[in-house]
Amino acid sequence: MKKTHIVLLVLMVAAISVLVSVFGSFSTYETFASAAKQPGKSYYVVGNLQKDQEMQYDPAKDPNHFIFYAKDKAGNTSKVIFNGEKPRDIEKSEQLVMMGYQDGSTFHCSRIQMKCPSKYKKDMVVEGKSS
Repeated sequence: MKKTHIVLLVLMVAAISVLVSVFGSFSTYETFASAAKQPGKSYYVVGNLQKDQEMQYDPAKDPNHFIFYAKDKAGNTSKVIFNGEKPRDIEKSEQLVMMGYQDGSTFHCSRIQMKCPSKYKKDMVVEGKSS
């Protein structure tokens, strides 16, 4: 084999390993039940805001503490604690993509992406504070 062939082969292997390492770190969407199987590990959970359940947010007491209930795609409902201010227009969102970890029956959320009902509005992403 020529030296150029060997160099090209090494470069191709390096490029493939970089692609695998980059795309291998992407996580999939989970349910509250599957996230509960590994407490403390971060997952993305897709769900809907339970508007009939109580939402707790008192900015005078703690502006970075918002509690609500969400139902995932499997139909499981969980209490969600978000360490950030209540996202504006969360009640109008069609869908929530929440990043966080399950601890017992509570999902601790550090990031919320709200899917807007209109194709002309951009999705809103809200980051929480580190706890």
